[in-house]
Amino acid sequence: MDYKYIIVEKKEHITIVRLNRPEVRNAINPYVSLELEDAFHEFENDSNAWIAIVTGVGDKAFSAGFDLKWGATASVEEQREAFGKLKYKAVTGGLTFNPNITKPVIAAVNGFAFGGGFELALGCDLIIAAEHAVFSLPEPLVGRVPTEGGVHRLVRQIPYHLAMEILFTYKRISAQEGVQLGFVNKVVPLDQLMAETEKMANVIMEGSPLAIRAIKQMANDGLETTLRTAFSTTFPLYRKFTQSHDFIEGPKAFSEKRKPKWKGI
Repeated sequence: MDYKYIIVEKKEHITIVRLNRPEVRNAINPYVSLELEDAFHEFENDSNAWIAIVTGVGDKAFSAGFDLKWGATASVEEQREAFGKLKYKAVTGGLTFNPNITKPVIAAVNGFAFGGGFELALGCDLIIAAEHAVFSLPEPLVGRVPTEGGVHRLVRQIPYHLAMEILFTYKRISAQEGVQLGFVNKVVPLDQLMAETEKMANVIMEGSPLAIRAIKQMANDGLETTLRTAFSTTFPLYRKFTQSHDFIEGPKAFSEKRKPKWKGI
């Protein structure tokens, strides 16, 4: 698929996805969402792709969220047709709702992340933010609700009363406050953002990619059960990992005092 609204770059085992609409603060409409769906479907099914990074083009915005101007000007017929093409019917390109993305995804937040932009970041496994990044869920101000994970993820990731203040009052949260609240992992200067994010990706990739995928599935699916049930469940990706080359390679490399050669199979 040729992309018009995003840029996809592959660097060895890393896939970098950039929202490429800086003229509208990387706002997302269904056409952008369709491209995101396709890019992440390809990422998940590429055995050579182990980790993804999502960011925005420019130094102003990660994403302003849903493109309200498009929503206000596109005809009902166009909107119905455009949204009808989406598998997950999601502004975030399915990243929030897609249970099939089993590989780690890092958000490199290069500016403000409002509405769906904040939800897109929350749908990732890690968030690294530039110093000037700001997060907010202002949907009620424009007659909307944060339905793409904002409500449900935020109350699970930070204390309930703080989450409700952000949701009820449209409060803007700085990157530094995001670290204090616990939903941002690290804050860095803008000119170091991608380098630090790729550094984090490379640290993750020192481990077996199959082990990392198993951990992601166990953590996310386990949250939906009781602790006792999680302990007694054999998760599919963990079973796959125990039958892999990497499961044997890890202990073998350790005993031979060398770096393991992961294959992801």
